[in-house]
This record gives sequence, C-alpha cells and structure tokens, in this order.
Amino acid sequence: MVDPRRFVLDIPDTWQHIDLSGEEMARVRAQALAATVDPREQARINDMFRQGREVAQAARRYGALLATGTATMYPEGLFMAYGMVFAVTAPVGQELTLPVLSAQVGVSSATGVAPKDRLITSVDIPHVGSVARVTGTEVTRLTGDINVKLLTMHTMMPLPGRAQDFLVLTFASPNLPLKNEVYDLFDAITSTFRFRAEDEAATIHEGE
Repeated sequence: MVDPRRFVLDIPDTWQHIDLSGEEMARVRAQALAATVDPREQARINDMFRQGREVAQAARRYGALLATGTATMYPEGLFMAYGMVFAVTAPVGQELTLPVLSAQVGVSSATGVAPKDRLITSVDIPHVGSVARVTGTEVTRLTGDINVKLLTMHTMMPLPGRAQDFLVLTFASPNLPLKNEVYDLFDAITSTFRFRAEDEAATIHEGE
C-alpha cells in the first residue's frame, strides 16, 4: 500500500518550500519594483505578487500536501510560478476518465467554463507510467472584481493499488508570453515525481 503523503518531487533551487506571502516574497517584490519606473509595469508586478498570496492561501485552504513557488528576477524581467500537490478521491462508482476530467479539471474558476486552449492528453511519467494531463490558460478570480490569467498544468498520478485515489500535481504561472518555456519547465518538474514505498524513509518530498 502506498501512502499518498510519501512522494518525491525534485524542485529547482530557485523555488521555495515556504509561505509565498512571507519575507522572501516581499524582498523579491521590492527588487522587482525597483527595477522599473514604468507605472504600468509596477502595477503588473503588484498584481503578480497579489496572485502569489492568493495561491498560497488557496493551497492552505484546500489542504495541499505540498505548496511551492518562485519569484525570481532575471535580466529579462520577473518570473513567477507556483506548484501544489493535492490528494483526490473519485466518488464511489466513478472513475477519473478523460471525459470526467474534461468536465471537472482545468475549468476557469472565474467563468466556470473551459479555456479555449485547454488540452487534455496522456503523458508518460518515468516512475509512474501513462497518466492524464490537462493544460490551458485559466481565468482565476483574484478578488471580488479582479480576474487574472494563468498558464496551468494539472497532472493526475493514480495511487498504486487504490483505483479511486490520485495525487494531482498543479502548476501555474502568470508569465503568459513564456507559454512554451513555462510548460517545458512544468513538465520537467512533474517528470521527477515518484511514490515512496512504505519501507523507504518517511520524507514527503525532496529538492535537488
């Protein structure tokens, strides 16, 4: 039997296993704001960090097993991304088939409909096998009257020996112009996932 809390996921060094609304987030926000005098760019940066706080709060609210993220300044600008792992159990008598996933996963929370670019596929994860994946540009409700667009990737990892139970790896980024690079990064991180057997060390996750 596999405990869903025992898994390995290699997180890049620039990602943090911390509360994204903490001191590190505030430091990078100040750095990003100091790098530009354009009021529109400063407003965009503030919106991105507001999204980071909302993602962290949502992770806690929905009981994420793992919440991680990055806010990193590069010469080209600010890059932000978030990752979460959730335990999900399918209702009795229902399997998480692709048609079911198409109705339930990757739907924009602000609109209740699937994004036009949503793609439902199967991918091969080296230590798991063939699994379902949903990608798309979702519109997420940030506050009562503010919506944001996020590149998202959801990958479903079935628990061995437990047909109704899954871990869902969710990654998101507001850096829309970097769509291809973002999805390549999310795929690379997700591909490191594997479950730990009960006789292995009780580490929940590991970074590089």
